Amino acid sequence: MLESVESLTGGPWIYAMVALSVLLDVFLPVLPSGVLVITAATAAAAGSATGKVPHGVPDILTLTSCAAVASVLGDLVAYRLAWRGGERLDRAIARSRRLTGAQERLGAALARGGGALVVLARFAPAGRSVVSLGAGAAHRRVRDFLPWSALAGVTWAVYSVALGYYGGQWLGTTWLATGVSVLALFAAGAGAAFVVRRPAKA
Repeated sequence: MLESVESLTGGPWIYAMVALSVLLDVFLPVLPSGVLVITAATAAAAGSATGKVPHGVPDILTLTSCAAVASVLGDLVAYRLAWRGGERLDRAIARSRRLTGAQERLGAALARGGGALVVLARFAPAGRSVVSLGAGAAHRRVRDFLPWSALAGVTWAVYSVALGYYGGQWLGTTWLATGVSVLALFAAGAGAAFVVRRPAKA
């Protein structure tokens, strides 16, 4: 397993690939950034399991940092673009019940001083895009949005890396371990999507 994973994640370029994938999936949610992070973390588990980390196996802390920083930067880029989007973006959001509802819930959450919605949305499919664009289009203050975006990015990165790493430790460094870890990530996303889409109580 280690040799096959190394062929996919070997070399320092894996950090650039992870960062680019995470950065861009705020605009292209179909990018498998979570799968890439988990696969790289499984490679790290494969290296630690041997007791001697081979050349080319990702460093777990560097991998987590790359994913977290890229997540926050992607959020900020989407936020700023939506902030400057003007009337065309406002009309596009107004035509989408999903975007409009998310924008309203986000505004209420930030107004109350809570941004758990931002953290939850990071796990939901396309939730990160909806929240980042909605916050920018609604001209929410960056000091209200950025701390929660940072918390969301760190939480998602730590969770994704931990799934791949500990999945490899507990289930062995096999493709089955990677598959189980990816399913756990999707399950968290489905749960987050349910909570985010649930109508707020009066």
